[in-house]
Amino acid sequence: MNPVISVVIPTFNRRETLERVLPLLANQTLPADQYELLLCDSGSTDGTAELLAELAIPNLRHIRPAENRGRSGARNAGIREATGEFVLFTDADILASPNLLEEHLRLHRERPHSAVVGLEVQVNTFEEYEQVRDNPYDKGRHLHGRNDKEMSWLFFLTGNASAPRQALLDVGGFDENFTVYGHEDLELGYRLQKAGYPILYNAKAVNYHWHPVPFEERCDKKWHSGVATRRFFNKHQDRSVLLRLGVNPVTLGIHALVCAVPSWRAKLRSKLWQTRWGQEFTRQYYYLCGYKDRQP
Repeated sequence: MNPVISVVIPTFNRRETLERVLPLLANQTLPADQYELLLCDSGSTDGTAELLAELAIPNLRHIRPAENRGRSGARNAGIREATGEFVLFTDADILASPNLLEEHLRLHRERPHSAVVGLEVQVNTFEEYEQVRDNPYDKGRHLHGRNDKEMSWLFFLTGNASAPRQALLDVGGFDENFTVYGHEDLELGYRLQKAGYPILYNAKAVNYHWHPVPFEERCDKKWHSGVATRRFFNKHQDRSVLLRLGVNPVTLGIHALVCAVPSWRAKLRSKLWQTRWGQEFTRQYYYLCGYKDRQP
C-alpha cells in the first residue's frame, strides 16, 4: 500500500539540525504507513548518511540526485520519487508539530484540488522552540494568525506547503533556473494558482523555523531575492508580480534617490541599520539593488 502523503526535505550539510528535525517527522499523529519521508540530499559531506543509519527511520528514504541542481532540483527529485497522492515540502531546519501531516491531509480531503500552506513560527534556538511550541500563536512570531483562509501565491512558502503530486507534475514542478536564493517556491505557487489550485491556509498545521539569520546574511538574501524577482517577472511578464513583491514607482524612486547620494548609502550601514526600521529599509535597498542587477 502506497503512502498518502510524501514529505520532501531538501538538505545540504545540515546533520546538526536534522538530528532534531527527522525524529519529529517520524513521530506524527498520522500513522507511519500513511506517509513517507524523502530526504533529498545535494551532496552532503557532514555525516548525514551516517545519521540516517543511526536513526533507522523505516519510512525514510535518502534521495541523492546524480547532479546538484540546488534546492529546486532537490525538491523536483523528491516530487519524481514520491509515491504519495500529496507532497508536503519542508526544510532541514524546520521542526514539525506532531499533527502537521494530519492537518495538511485533512484540509486536502475537505477541499480537493487545492494547495495548502500552514503556520510557520520563527525561533532562534532549540530552547526557544521548546518554550513556544505549546503556544504557537504568540503575536509577532508568524505572518497569518489563527484563522483559516484562502491566500495568494505570495504565501506559498515551501517550509510548510503541500499540493497534489499530480498538480505539481502538471505545472512542471520547480523552475530550476531559479538558482539563487528566493522565489522558486512563490513562482511555483503562482503557476499552481493560475492552473486553478487555490492556496488554502490551515492555522493548525504548525511548524517552527529554527534558523537565526544575522543581519549581514539577511541583506545578502534580500539582494538575491531581488535577482529572483527580476527572473520571475521576465518569465511571466505580469506586472502584478512586481507590485505584489514590492517593486513599484515609489520604492524604485526612493531607491534611485539613495543610490544618487553616496553619503545616504553610507548611513544605511551605520546608524540606520541599528534600529528595526533602519534594518528593514536597508534590506529593501539591497533587494532593489538585486532587482536592478547592481551592487549595493
